[in-house]
Amino acid sequence: MNGRCAPGFEPVREAFERNFADRGEVGAAVAVTVGGELVVDLWAGWADAERTVPWREDTLTNVWSTTKGVVAIAAHQLADRGELDLDAPVARYWPEFAAEGKDAIPVRWLLSHRSGVVGIGLDRPVTVEELYDWEHITGLLAAQAPLFAPGTASGYHALSYGFLVGEVIRRVSGQTAGEYLAEHVAGPLGADFVLGLGDADLPRCSSMIEPVLTSAAAQALATAFANAGPVALAAMANPRVEGHHANADDWRRAELPALNGHGTARAVATIYGALADGSQRLLSDAALATARAGQGREVDVVGGLPNEWALGFYLGSEERGFGPNPLAFGHDGFGGSSGGADPEAGVGFGYVMNQMGPLLRDDPRKLALVAALYSCLG
Repeated sequence: MNGRCAPGFEPVREAFERNFADRGEVGAAVAVTVGGELVVDLWAGWADAERTVPWREDTLTNVWSTTKGVVAIAAHQLADRGELDLDAPVARYWPEFAAEGKDAIPVRWLLSHRSGVVGIGLDRPVTVEELYDWEHITGLLAAQAPLFAPGTASGYHALSYGFLVGEVIRRVSGQTAGEYLAEHVAGPLGADFVLGLGDADLPRCSSMIEPVLTSAAAQALATAFANAGPVALAAMANPRVEGHHANADDWRRAELPALNGHGTARAVATIYGALADGSQRLLSDAALATARAGQGREVDVVGGLPNEWALGFYLGSEERGFGPNPLAFGHDGFGGSSGGADPEAGVGFGYVMNQMGPLLRDDPRKLALVAALYSCLG
C-alpha cells in the first residue's frame, strides 16, 4: 500500500485494502478530493497479470467509459464559452450528420444517449481495428439511420458516444478530443489524464485483465448476447470490444473518446474535484448546473438498466452510485473504474484498476470505497 490518507479518512484505506483481500483486486488506485484538497491518494498491487510489475504512482490505466464524463466536460466548456449550443442541431456543426433524417437531432441528445445513433447497424460489421480510423467511423455514423426514434428513449451509446461528441468538439474547436482535453481540461489542472498516448507513455500502462466469471455468469452473459435485439447489438457488439483489446499499443495510441482515456486515480479525482470545489476552474456555476441536470429517469433500451442521465453523466438518482446525494454525478467504466463529483459535499472521486469485473457500472469495489468515503464525511 502506497500513498497517503489524511487523518479521518482511514476507512477509505481500509476498504481499499479489503478490495485486495476479499474482492479480487490485482492492481488499483483510489483518490479523493474534498474542497479542492487531496485527502486520499492510494495505490497498490501489480500493473500486470503476471504480478511482476508493481503499480506505481504514475501508472496509467485504461478507464473505459469513465472517459465519457471527461469528454462531456469538454463539450460543456465549449457551450460555456458560447461556441456550442446544446439545443442546436448536430448538423449545424457537422453537416454530414443530417443524413437519414438526423437533421433535427440536437447536441444534447448525443450527451444524454437519446439520439438513436447507438452504433453502426449490423448490416455493416465493424472490426476493433476500424475504430482506430476516425474519419472512417465518423463517416459511417454520419450516414447511419437512427436505430430508435430520436428523443423517445435513452439507449446507451457505448462506443458511438465518443465519436459523435468527439466530432462535434473537433468541428467546433478545430482540435481532436484528445488535443482539446490536453489543453483545456487535464493540462490546466496538472491532471495525468491522456486521450491518445504517445510512445513515451506506453511503458507506464497497466495491463487490463479480463473478468473472472463463474460458469453460471459466463452462461448468463452468453445468453444475454444471444437474446439481444439489434439495437443492443449495434451498441455493444459491433464490434464487440473485450478487455484484452486495451492492451494493444494501437489501441492506446488511438483516440477513442468513449473508451480509452488513460489516467491515474489522482487525475480523475482532480478533474471531478475541480467541478465540485466551487472554483469554476473548468465550468461556470451555470454550465455545471446544465451539465448535471437530469434528463428524465428511464430504463435504458440498450443495457436494460434503470437510470437517469444528465448531459454526459450518470446521476446518482435512486441508485446512489456516487454516494447518498442523488444529485451527485459521474461516470463508471467497463470493469469497474469510476469518477464522480458531489458539489454539495465538495467531493471529487477517482478509482482505477486493471482486474476487470463483469459490470458496466457500480462495481462492488467502487461501491465499497464510496460507502467508506461518506462514512468519513458523516
